[in-house]
Amino acid sequence: MTGKCPFGGDRIGGAAGTPPQLPDWYPNRLKVELLHRDGPQANPLGTDFDYAEAFSKIDLEALKQEIKQFLTSSVAWWPSDYGNYGPQMIRMAWHAAGTYRIADGRGGAGEALQRFAPINSWWDNGNTDKSRRLIWPIKQKYGASLSWGDLMILTGNCALEIMGFPTYGFAGGRRDAWEADTSTYWGPEVWDPNHISSFDSMVNRDKRWRGQNGDPDYDLENPLAASHQALIYVNPEGPYANGDPMGSARDIRITFTRMAMNDEETVALIAGGHAFGKSHGMVPADKIGAPPEMSPIEAMGLGWHNPKGTGSGADTMTNGIEGSWTPNPTQWDNSYLENLFKFEWKQIKSPAGALQWTPVSAEAPKTPDAHIPGQMNSLMMMTSDIALKTDPEYKKVCEKFLNDFDAFTQAFSKAWYKLTHRDMGPRERYLGSEKRLENGLLWQDPIPPLDHDTISDTDIASLKQSILAAGVSTSDLVFTAFSAASTYRNSDKRGGANGARLALAPQKDWSINRRTVPVIAALRKVQDDFNSKSTGKAKVSLADLIVLAGCTAVEKAAADAGVSASVPFTPGRRDTTQELTDIEMTNWLKPVVDGFRNYTDENFAEISRGVAPEELFLDKAQLLTLSAPEWVALAGGLRVMGANHDGSDFGVFTDRVGTLTNDFFSVLTSPDYEWKKQDGSGMTFTLEDRATGKPHFKALRNDLVFGSNSQLRAVAEVYASSDGLQRFVTDFVKVWNKVMMLDRFDVHQ
Repeated sequence: MTGKCPFGGDRIGGAAGTPPQLPDWYPNRLKVELLHRDGPQANPLGTDFDYAEAFSKIDLEALKQEIKQFLTSSVAWWPSDYGNYGPQMIRMAWHAAGTYRIADGRGGAGEALQRFAPINSWWDNGNTDKSRRLIWPIKQKYGASLSWGDLMILTGNCALEIMGFPTYGFAGGRRDAWEADTSTYWGPEVWDPNHISSFDSMVNRDKRWRGQNGDPDYDLENPLAASHQALIYVNPEGPYANGDPMGSARDIRITFTRMAMNDEETVALIAGGHAFGKSHGMVPADKIGAPPEMSPIEAMGLGWHNPKGTGSGADTMTNGIEGSWTPNPTQWDNSYLENLFKFEWKQIKSPAGALQWTPVSAEAPKTPDAHIPGQMNSLMMMTSDIALKTDPEYKKVCEKFLNDFDAFTQAFSKAWYKLTHRDMGPRERYLGSEKRLENGLLWQDPIPPLDHDTISDTDIASLKQSILAAGVSTSDLVFTAFSAASTYRNSDKRGGANGARLALAPQKDWSINRRTVPVIAALRKVQDDFNSKSTGKAKVSLADLIVLAGCTAVEKAAADAGVSASVPFTPGRRDTTQELTDIEMTNWLKPVVDGFRNYTDENFAEISRGVAPEELFLDKAQLLTLSAPEWVALAGGLRVMGANHDGSDFGVFTDRVGTLTNDFFSVLTSPDYEWKKQDGSGMTFTLEDRATGKPHFKALRNDLVFGSNSQLRAVAEVYASSDGLQRFVTDFVKVWNKVMMLDRFDVHQ
């Protein structure tokens, strides 16, 4: 028998002849394996490696000097423009951070995912592979003590500084991923194999858009942020590369808003970033080779081979637009805005055939060529630049910056800091001597420092008694604690119980949280009573009390099921204020679907665009960093605890609501019952006795998935078995504590 590769299958005639694979046969299969991406087996540093400790041993100033010395050098295989790699490295850092999106917190520079597919092979990231390869010697020297994520952003900061720009600060603390992110939805991606390296390959952009540019209903599919496949922000030539500045402005506003930037921050970033360097468009896109992930093995991870001349330097090709925005591309000044507004601009085409703009007046200043000494070239603007003077609101911001260069400098400095740190989460994760920790940066979701002693074990025992005596049901206590903690999302480390934002707008007003309002009121009384009677310096925060109340309820529910359980509790959470809460940005944490609390937004059909509730349930489980067994245990426990958002009985497969039994799993896996669809859309179901036809329980898709999906059912059967109760309670307590502690970066890193 001929041996075959176990991973290749029976390939016939290459990719085109490959037989259907698992996704082809079962396109609706729930991909539970996505919960286990980037597991410990992929990490060569091991789970015990302490990055914070390793990073703290770096002499940051010495590291920055090494980076800056490199930036003003040039190597033969990829020479620097103007003898300065700074602009190129700003682009690398910007594009690493610019994938961030506020809707689900995914993207950003935090895991250095620019190194992996698909991001490393997006057309908009052309030649960022060269940038990372150029700084590899620095990474190699510092090894595990300096992550790729931190090095990329720090290099961008150093690049700004050597060109005269005062950066706002830098924080280390980014932990690299060790494999490609195969779970994030970046939108419809359709590749034309004949144009794998150009905007021409981005087939039918309308697949991610609703309405036509300029219509009132014009909007981008959630949770996407980039306007087009394989882009970071927008097409610099305008929508469809049509050269329309006003259409470009509309795209810019939508995409930058999705990336958590307002109009002033947007203008500051575009105008500030385009104060440096140049764009490259010397070779037609269809002449450029495949991106890194499609390049031949001998390319060693580098892509976009350019066959013209040296393939670099004066022959460089990136987005197809050629030229510089300013007369001095390696110096921070206001000439970008000055020239944009002083002169009229006309459309021309670059050597690569891309649309760009050049000054109409012959009196406009020139810019030096990046590689040919003595040669002077015309200035260049992109359609996305002309958009800033065309859109009335962007124009107002530009005029403000034109009249106040210091205000522009400060705005760009703070916007760059936000751009490059937005996905890092709480300030406790920030490392290094240049981090900024002031409360004025609302995008950091600031929480005031602890101003009192934390409660002791004796205090905790006393508070538990007060909680149980408050007259609130165990179901409501569990629901409230979970509602506070489950806003956490690991993508950008936002949300969680710390800060007690559940008691503040907007969270207190979300329909999913209505059950928590009277519970919070009852817990405030417990808090006030304890703090008023405390004889020492210890006080209990509302944030701590919400979590402690949930832990107390879980212990009681387990005891009522006949299982003794001690639920861990770690005090030290602090309460924030309404003034330190950005309502608009916090509203992005509001769930569309929360399967744990059996919640579906009333606009689910419009928002989800055909995505099944259980798929968004899986997404929620991943954002909470759950494994498949943790997902099953947590959901099953919350069901029998009666933790549905509206108190309904969907999925509550027990007659002992509020008791931590394994009834959910016993009913779910029983062959004595069958489920009947109750609506045409297949969203609600009823359990009927096979023998009598008598209905017993009701369910939604987020309940039945634990019995229908083979991987989840395998776990559910463990908990449903005769010896499963103790194991289930133990596992539920572990995952409960994990969720309660996800945002506690003050006690773990």
